[in-house]
Amino acid sequence: MTIEWHYTAEQDLGVLSVAGYLGKEAAPRFTGAVGWVLARGTGPVIVDLTQLRSWSIEGQLAITDAARRLADSGRSLELAAIPADGSLVPDCDCPPIRVHGDLAAALAAHGMRREDAEERQAWRTTGWQD
Repeated sequence: MTIEWHYTAEQDLGVLSVAGYLGKEAAPRFTGAVGWVLARGTGPVIVDLTQLRSWSIEGQLAITDAARRLADSGRSLELAAIPADGSLVPDCDCPPIRVHGDLAAALAAHGMRREDAEERQAWRTTGWQD
């Protein structure tokens, strides 16, 4: 099983929404999505997990690796709506990851509304459900 993703770029903020199950098989696809984000945006990246059903340790490690990659580029990673189990297992060299209850709260922390983010340039996998 894999994930689908949708990326919306603002001038100084990106929102990467992920749907499905982020496990060992999906981690490379998530890593590719983060590469896409690095090439097409600036500023912090909010990873919206509203549609993520669950994640494994490998999926969580893909998140922490993304936080490191973004930090290496002078950007931060934030999470919105982590899966119900509430777990996140960052390793010891992971940059801080800010966690928000949902996407609306994450956007509000940056002075934006969800409607603002939906009107910007966007990319997605072919299987993304609108």
